[in-house]
Amino acid sequence: MRTTTLWRPTGPEELALVAASGWLAWPPRLPDQPIFYPVLSEDYAILIARDWNVPASGAGYVTRFDVRTDYLDNYEVRQAGGRDILEYWIPAEDLAEFNHQIVGTIEVVRRFPDDAPIPG
Repeated sequence: MRTTTLWRPTGPEELALVAASGWLAWPPRLPDQPIFYPVLSEDYAILIARDWNVPASGAGYVTRFDVRTDYLDNYEVRQAGGRDILEYWIPAEDLAEFNHQIVGTIEVVRRFPDDAPIPG
């Protein structure tokens, strides 16, 4: 089984829900969040976690996780800005199945600031 490594920048509230799942799943989207956006590069995730999540919520985290490649083949990679700013757009109604396609656990690989607590 082939997997694709994805990253997700997140704030403390969403990360607490991931921790509550046993680090196995992303929480359902809120009504104003119709799309789940995992990204294809750690650098892009760092940029968002550091420059957007920290000012918005006091802390930012970069998570890494693997998803079955054959499942991701059902979705297009989207260019969200520059050539290297790539992400998947997973519709909110597909997130439960997306979570079933995660192989292993979701792990925190960076945090901003460096001493930001990791829930769970």
